[in-house]
Amino acid sequence: MDPRYPVGKFEMPAGVTPAMRQVAIEEITAAPGKIRAAIAGLDDAQHAAPEVSLRLLEPLHERWVRLLKTLTPQQFARPVRHPESGLKNVDWLLFLYAWHSRHHTAHITELRKQKGWSQQ
Repeated sequence: MDPRYPVGKFEMPAGVTPAMRQVAIEEITAAPGKIRAAIAGLDDAQHAAPEVSLRLLEPLHERWVRLLKTLTPQQFARPVRHPESGLKNVDWLLFLYAWHSRHHTAHITELRKQKGWSQQ
């Protein structure tokens, strides 16, 4: 496993369905709680006090999820320009961010395993 990508590199799924979108939205919904659980029991030296970041992340995710749940298939297909990846669509952003959330949580959980920091 490449430690830079503990859940693998991002791959956009083919043939996106409404059910697949719902799963991605649920992952985004759950991400702040999963990150909070991943850092539970770590002392300040181990996690550099992420509480402020988590307090920002939780309402941001709530707002995104509310918006994402209102989009139509046509809106998910709208083009967007990503600064590094070029022309994509809203579906691509949705799945990228769901992956990104899993990616960051896995960085924390994998570091805990590597360092032997037990999960409470």
